[in-house]
Amino acid sequence: MTITELFTNLLESEAAVSRRVLERVPEGRQDWKPHERSMPMGYLATLVATMPGWIAMMIRQDSLDLNPPGGGGYKPPATNTNRELLAAADAAAAQARDALRSTSDKHLETKWQLLVGGRVVDENPRQVAIASTFTHLGHHRGQLTVYLRLNGAMVPSVYGPSADDRTFG
Repeated sequence: MTITELFTNLLESEAAVSRRVLERVPEGRQDWKPHERSMPMGYLATLVATMPGWIAMMIRQDSLDLNPPGGGGYKPPATNTNRELLAAADAAAAQARDALRSTSDKHLETKWQLLVGGRVVDENPRQVAIASTFTHLGHHRGQLTVYLRLNGAMVPSVYGPSADDRTFG
């Protein structure tokens, strides 16, 4: 199995898990957060929905500046309804899937940079950055399941049963 095939398979399973979590996000609670320094639920849910799209950026661009000098930078789309949230998740997964299918393992060995304000904060082969994106996605999706629990929403099975969903995904 090639690395691109491995990542494509991982994308499919992680996108399905994320979708199950995103389907449970309560409407009208975008501004809710468990602590004043926490992300609002709407921002966190949109982050989980759109993170697979980062994989496409990592394949198609040599770098991403989160806060480029002069402004601009990466901004996730606004999602105000569950329908918009799920559409964003489906679009991000499709972008990643297409990018993975159109690249090579050799390309994934080339350098990719993350910058903030023009300063390099991370530089790795694309394959390392993509692997990190999957773990980063799992981290934020886990945060979102806590937000769901604190808002009385059912928490779906992720990698195994939850207190609300006794199935294995």
